[in-house]
This record gives sequence, structure tokens and C-alpha cells, in this order.
Amino acid sequence: MRGRTKKQASMLAFVDPETLIPSDHPLRTIKGFADAALMELSPLFDEMYAADGQGRASIPPERLLKASLLISLYSVRSERAFCEELTYHLLFRWFLDMDLLEPSFDHSTFSKNRARLLRHRVSREFFDAVVLQADRLHLLSDEHFSVDGTLIEAAASLKSFRPKDEPPPPKRPDGGSPSNRWVDFHHEKRSNTTHHSTTDRDARLYRKGPGKEARLSYMGQALMENRHGLLVDFQVTTATGTAERDVVPQLIDAARQRGFHPRTLGADKGYDTRDFVQTLRAQGVTPHVAQNTSGRSSAIDGRTTHASGYDASQKVRRRIEEIFGWIKTVGGLRRTRYCGLERVDFAGYLVATAYNLVRLARLATLATAV
Repeated sequence: MRGRTKKQASMLAFVDPETLIPSDHPLRTIKGFADAALMELSPLFDEMYAADGQGRASIPPERLLKASLLISLYSVRSERAFCEELTYHLLFRWFLDMDLLEPSFDHSTFSKNRARLLRHRVSREFFDAVVLQADRLHLLSDEHFSVDGTLIEAAASLKSFRPKDEPPPPKRPDGGSPSNRWVDFHHEKRSNTTHHSTTDRDARLYRKGPGKEARLSYMGQALMENRHGLLVDFQVTTATGTAERDVVPQLIDAARQRGFHPRTLGADKGYDTRDFVQTLRAQGVTPHVAQNTSGRSSAIDGRTTHASGYDASQKVRRRIEEIFGWIKTVGGLRRTRYCGLERVDFAGYLVATAYNLVRLARLATLATAV
């Protein structure tokens, strides 16, 4: 018999979102890890809002952080689009512990609360809390790590890259934005010393190599442990020719502050410079760096390349490219939506947290299957 669409809506229905989400849905495991990490940050949230004892209660910071995870996990294009989806997306509401009658919050909630979250470095604390959970499950290597950097395109047009001493542009007669104008860059020498972006002062003009297009960019610096390929740090810096090497001592020191004991560090041939290798050895870390023999002598000698573990480090370090692939295609960090180094770094830690949670959920599933 042919089924017919019922035009009359149900007058009364009792729906528990918990019963509608499949028991084996991967977001269940991710939610468990995220909730446990946010529970550890509860004292920090109490401190953040201690001065606001009166007035209307804010959107819970846990909800905003979990919403940021969903934006990365499901490649939502913007915070405004996420808030629109939250109105009818049952899975999102379940993940954020919202009932079906609770209205979606406005997209401006993200920007209004971001300053407070930035001031207390909440995204990094959240990232560290997730890393700590992985460490408690004995999933992290304590001694062997890999490092690499990747370009993150800034939210600024090349039209905004103007001379530093140039006066503000005049108003356009058609009423359009004065910054959106036709510009002829031919025969004009532009560099970061003489020009800057009027849209994002922290962005730098950078190109990946000879013949490549120069773009306004930031640089993401990833430190990965070698056992299961989890991130233990992800910092965003300005894009310079030496930024990848300059930030490594800070990454090593930060890893030690978290309780790790780095002994080896795998890296590609871009890190093969004498100063970098000497600095790394001075920190007590063996540089498992790929040799750069193109036209010059390598700083990595035979005592390193013939040591046990060097070949293994060179194989494992390539896994970091998978991380960059995920955070750019799925996580949405190929081109940042934010202006300013502080905000881009804040967003970078949230995307890195989302990646670690996906990886943790996968590892937990494999452990259960075994």
C-alpha cells in the first residue's frame, strides 16, 4: 500500500536527543574527551567571570569552545553560519548539551566573549587539557618528536599591502570602500620593511619558494610526538624566512614545562643550518634533521645519520604533513578568518585541539576493538 505524507503535525511529542544519536557515533567519544578537558578548566572559568557576579548569565564558555570544535570538525564556513545551523541541527544541539526548545545564540556572542578568552589564553589551556588526557592514556612519546611549519593565508587582500608612509586613501565618488580600488603593482617593489597591510598589520608578505606567488600569510608551527602522531604544541607566528627555526627552542622549552623530556627532534632539510643544530644540541636534543646537500655542506654529520633511530625519525616526521592537510582542508585553517597574530594563534589552538580529539577518538576505538 502506498504511504501518504501526513499534513497534520503532532500536537505533543517527547524527544530525548540522547536516544537519537547512534551509540557508535564518533562524536560521542569526542564529546567525552572534550567534556573531561573542560571540566578541568572549570576553576579557570570561575575566575574569568568572578567579577561579573550580577546581571544576566553569559553563554557558558564551555559551550562556546565546543561550538568552535564543531566549526572545525564539520568545516562550517563561519560562526554566523554555525549559529544558523544550530537552530535546526539536532547533532550540534546534543553535542552542546542544549535541549530542543532552547534558542540558538547570536553569532556576535563569539566576538563579544573572545577578548575574555584571549586574555586568559583559554584555547591553549583547552589544548593542553586534551594533550594531558592523551598522556594519561599512555598514547604520547615522552622523548621523540617532530617539527615542521606551514603557511596560513591571512584574511587580507594584496590591495591592502600599501607603503607605510602612504596617507589614507580619499573617499571614492561612488560611495564604495576606499580600500577596494584598482591597483597596478607592475614595476613596484614591495617588501615587509617598506609596506604593510592596512587590514592586518601582523600579516607578512611571504612566498614558499622561487616562482611561487607571494601572499600575506602567517606561519603555523607544529610539534608532534612520534608514537601516535598527536600534536603537543601548535603555535602561530609571523611569516619570515627563519620563523620555522627560530620558534623551535620555545617549543622544546614549552614541552619540558608540560613534563616531556625531548631527546630527538625530526625535521626536514629546511632546518639543516649550523646555528639551528648547535642550538638544539645545547638544549640536550639530538637533531634528526634531513641533510641538505644542495650546493653546500650539511650541518648533520655521520654520527647523527648512522645513529639508531635516525631513519625511523625521518619516516615518522612525514606524518606531520597529514596534520597540516587536516587542519587546512577540514579544520578550515588554510585561510584564517581572523585578523591579528593573537586571534589567529587563538584559532590555531582550537583547530589543533579538534584534530587531537579526532585522533584520540580513533585511537580509543582501535584500543576497544583490540
